[in-house]
Amino acid sequence: MCGIVGYIGKGNVKEILLDSLQRLEYRGYDSAGIALLDTSNKIEIFKKTGRISNLRLDLHSVNSQAKMGIGHTRWATHGGVTNENAHPHFDCGNNIALVHNGIIENYNVLKNLLEKKGHKFNSETDTEILVHLIEDIYKTEKISLEESVIKALNLVQGTYGIALISSYEPNKIICARNGSPLVVGMGQNEMFVASDVNAIIPYTRNVIYLEDKEMVVINEENCNTFNLNYEKIVKPISKVEWDLEAISQNGYETFMLKEIFEQPDAMLNAMRGRVNLPEGAIKFGGLNLTEAETRDISRIIITACGTSWHAALVGEYLIETFAKIPVEVDYASEFRYRNPIIQKNDILLVISQSGETLDTLEALREAKRKGIKVLGITNVVGSTIARECDGGIYLHAGPEIGVASTKAFTNQVIVMIMLAIYLGRLKHMSFYEGQRLLNELNKIPEKVNEVLKQAEKIKAIAKKYQYAKNFLYLGRGFNYPVALEGALKLKEISYIHAEGYPAAEMKHGPIALIDENMPVVFLATTGPLYDKVISNIREVKARNGRIIAIVNQLTDDLSKYTDDVVIVPETFEEFSPLVNVVPLQLLAYYIAREKNLDVDKPRNLAKSVTVE
Repeated sequence: MCGIVGYIGKGNVKEILLDSLQRLEYRGYDSAGIALLDTSNKIEIFKKTGRISNLRLDLHSVNSQAKMGIGHTRWATHGGVTNENAHPHFDCGNNIALVHNGIIENYNVLKNLLEKKGHKFNSETDTEILVHLIEDIYKTEKISLEESVIKALNLVQGTYGIALISSYEPNKIICARNGSPLVVGMGQNEMFVASDVNAIIPYTRNVIYLEDKEMVVINEENCNTFNLNYEKIVKPISKVEWDLEAISQNGYETFMLKEIFEQPDAMLNAMRGRVNLPEGAIKFGGLNLTEAETRDISRIIITACGTSWHAALVGEYLIETFAKIPVEVDYASEFRYRNPIIQKNDILLVISQSGETLDTLEALREAKRKGIKVLGITNVVGSTIARECDGGIYLHAGPEIGVASTKAFTNQVIVMIMLAIYLGRLKHMSFYEGQRLLNELNKIPEKVNEVLKQAEKIKAIAKKYQYAKNFLYLGRGFNYPVALEGALKLKEISYIHAEGYPAAEMKHGPIALIDENMPVVFLATTGPLYDKVISNIREVKARNGRIIAIVNQLTDDLSKYTDDVVIVPETFEEFSPLVNVVPLQLLAYYIAREKNLDVDKPRNLAKSVTVE
């Protein structure tokens, strides 16, 4: 959740840390802070509640001569949003400063032990316990700082990504991870560390990804990596392919709007090199399954969280329709706790935009412990999920900075479509059916472009409904998950209560909520259940509900019973989620903007959920 940065080198440490934190603010924005170690080996900490801009303002007049430093942007877990709870945290003597992303589960036990030894604490956080524990071991056992860190980490239970500096050993930054991502950036006589490559792309493209229970010690010249037995490890250097333009707003008022409008290009990137139209087939390079193993799959379990879970539901419909393989969709947060029944020819498919979602990662590990293969769908090359899966598919959506996911969702769906066709062609799907589907799939990016051209019309609809207290989203078949996703987007960024339901389920409870103040969004595009949806629209209208309909054409029935209509291009029912979700993204976006809300950083949310 939280974001960590660190820098050692000849550059302007304060400004590099602040700029890097700014690019990580989507990971948490309750408070921010930096610790600077100057040429006299004294550490100063500066921290402030609220956005990084508040911290930057406080530091405007600080003329630092720092040679290295660490920084943190916080998503609060233990302790409220206060300056005292903001990171970095000091030890008793102000000689060690530490930042932390994760949760120390046994912090109470450790705190009681440390208090008996005379340690005093200034915050409510679990993190402060860790820096005092390192101090206690360092002073008591008279060992090196990195050995002290290792001994401390072997005593804690939970997750962590940490970076620390110390006046005791003032020419190094020590970092470690377990369940929370960390990446080391290698420059010319300067080194960086961050929770996400976004933070360090302006400075270097050469990176090393830390694995769980690894520690790295960095100085200006190089870095050395160890396991928690203090055994040295040789790590490969990876090259980041994203450029600066990909992580800038590029003229758009927000990242979220930019990412909504990037969807046609993102879809093309996801399909590029994979759609083989002459053969009516899909090519994947990284599944790491033989055709025989693939044909033997008896069941697919898909696990994910949030928006990715909605994409998984679409995937269930797709795979069962095209490949005739039974599919089960689980919340990742529930999967490993219910002792799922795993059979010999099952595979687990995990979906995560960041590739760092802790619940999804733990579901992956549980499945591997039970002996089945795990495939991943993720957007971030080098992410933990990408590295730990047996194989998988990258989304190629490009960096997604807005906390509320948009282009990652549509790319997840398009990847699920391609995977379903790939599986279908290996089993029973004919060449002609494969070619028919892929011909239409190639048209989807342009159809999404047509929807985006209606942004001003959707903005006008949003203006009408900005004061609503509740929304209902209804869809059937492939568009039930789209209703869920539309409701989630509205909740995430406008703070309006919204629920998504299968349209037929409305009569089994939600219909009690409908009155003249309740906007109801219907996904009423062409499909086998179209007439059923029209009947549901009439039922809502009979109770004076205000109806917004997403349709392919404006019929007399729709004119009579709807208040507002968005007409979208027609496509195959199986592909309709890709087109139909876009007006729902724009509706949520413009309602939130009408309410003057920060859509890129909605309250209480963070982009990558790396804690339970």
